[in-house]
Amino acid sequence: MNTADIAAARAIRRRATPTIAGALGAALMAGLLGACGEAPRLDACAWMKDPVDTAGRTVVLVDGSTSVSGSTSVSGSTSVSGSAGARDYAHSIGALLTSVAERKDTVSVGSFSGDSAQITWIAKDRSADWVKDNHNEINQKKRKQQAVSCLTDLVDKAGRAVPRSGGSNVLAALTAGASSLEGAAGRRSLLVLTDGLSTTGCADLRAAAFRDKSEIKAITRVCAARDETPSLTGVHLTLAGLGQPATDQPAPTAAQRTWLSHLWRALCGAGKKAAPGTSCTLDPTAIGTAERSNPRKKPPQDPAVHYAQDRPGTYELPGAALFDTNSSTVRPQALPLLNDVAVSARTTPGSRVTVLGYVDPRGRPDNNHQLSQARADAVKDVLTGLGVQRVTAHGRGLPTGCAKPDHTAGGRMTAEDKLQCDRRVDIEITRK
Repeated sequence: MNTADIAAARAIRRRATPTIAGALGAALMAGLLGACGEAPRLDACAWMKDPVDTAGRTVVLVDGSTSVSGSTSVSGSTSVSGSAGARDYAHSIGALLTSVAERKDTVSVGSFSGDSAQITWIAKDRSADWVKDNHNEINQKKRKQQAVSCLTDLVDKAGRAVPRSGGSNVLAALTAGASSLEGAAGRRSLLVLTDGLSTTGCADLRAAAFRDKSEIKAITRVCAARDETPSLTGVHLTLAGLGQPATDQPAPTAAQRTWLSHLWRALCGAGKKAAPGTSCTLDPTAIGTAERSNPRKKPPQDPAVHYAQDRPGTYELPGAALFDTNSSTVRPQALPLLNDVAVSARTTPGSRVTVLGYVDPRGRPDNNHQLSQARADAVKDVLTGLGVQRVTAHGRGLPTGCAKPDHTAGGRMTAEDKLQCDRRVDIEITRK
């Protein structure tokens, strides 16, 4: 290499040296900044995402309806809800979540609304097994505390989630929760956090009287007839928060909360002899409230669906079951039967009810229409008192024919059968 080449090489090295030094300095500065607090935070709940073959599973479902989250308000051009008075399940059920962690269950958390088919899942299959691959007693205690804290955060997120639809269908949530536990080995637990105020489905309580046990029996019968009662065999169900709506919602009395508890005990089968591994517990925990600085957006309105709404369903009620002879006063024994009809009418969306009264031909002709109208009016008054709206009543006098199916021997009705069928009340429930 001649003298000129040597000089050129030295010049290149002099120009490159500051560049390399600058890169090293930048890297060192980045490391120092990271050490000062700008490094990404560690996820204390990351260990729960690792799949673990645990002995038990728990599903936690949070009611996302307005009655729990607070009423809707308008701020500027944005509709929001849950800004104040919302029920704070996450920080009120510490004992229940601690029990889940104690069992080391695999946990899924979601929210529900009036849509009978959808759950908004916040997390699926999170392991609370604080012992697996963790043999240090101090670390186990710390990880157990982490599990409760992480589950609390997930429940809080579920409470803030925007529901898929308006209203609440608690029975549908029980069905969905139990279905998600199918096939799980070991203990299957379902924890549902709700005020119990369903506004859709067979247990729609918007027009309920909240005072009569016969109404509870009517609701359970209607739900069973519609096949909306959940199958909870082998599931340990816990309902928490019953009768505790948001503070800006109508508050039930103590007697109404008791009625609500009786209703859900009946709907979850608590009064029956449970199958092994099945239970229904109504947890008495008092649920606190939370002031939310970041209220959630209002859910979209549900689209209307029209299905053969002009086709009425008719209840043919024998007059002997409703009235004494020549009387238009409804017998007390008939109230459970009319409760069934009332619940069915209240839970048929947009329904209108028509009561048609008939009498048999043994009365005076001039009294037939008067008595049939009085009986129809009496049944209308009972249904209205049971929360049914849009009821009309018509006295039709003598029937033009008996629509009762013929189950008598020889294909003929007896004279008494004919009279029983004639002096009846028909109740038609029609979707509008």
